[in-house]
Amino acid sequence: MFVLMKRIGVLSDTHGDMPEQLYDFFKSCDEIWHAGDIGNITLLEQLSSFKPIKAVYGNIDGQEIKISTELVLRFTCEGAKVLITHIAGYPGKYNQQVKGLIKEYRPDIVICGHSHILKVIYDKDWKHIHINPGAAGFKGFHAFCTAIRFVIDNGKPAQMEVWEKKRKDI
Repeated sequence: MFVLMKRIGVLSDTHGDMPEQLYDFFKSCDEIWHAGDIGNITLLEQLSSFKPIKAVYGNIDGQEIKISTELVLRFTCEGAKVLITHIAGYPGKYNQQVKGLIKEYRPDIVICGHSHILKVIYDKDWKHIHINPGAAGFKGFHAFCTAIRFVIDNGKPAQMEVWEKKRKDI
């Protein structure tokens, strides 16, 4: 039996800078998904030369980022339906646009950023996993820089790992 599995790295809110240690954390990943507030085109280009990348733009991203990314991404990865957007809310508190997208697309995984707060929540109402990787960059109120990696194994996210470093120690 053929097993479908892909390792994914997820980050958000880099605001133009990303800790060098994240390249080691993402080294084993097949793809990187960025949930917005990339910050500048140079970082997007660096990430895309490192690994294949899927990215959405966030509220701080300028025109250069916006023409290279999307507001919302919907795709299937190894049998899992994925929805990525920057501003979404979270289970029970999704904004109206995202509620509509979830109702229409019925994703297995919803990924967003914006809050700078790492959250992984199973949404029992919509039957998907919600992932906000927190903020990987140095700008913002967060005390820790964070990112996530996981595998998609036959349509299901598994083996989730969190990368976390005190911002002042990087």
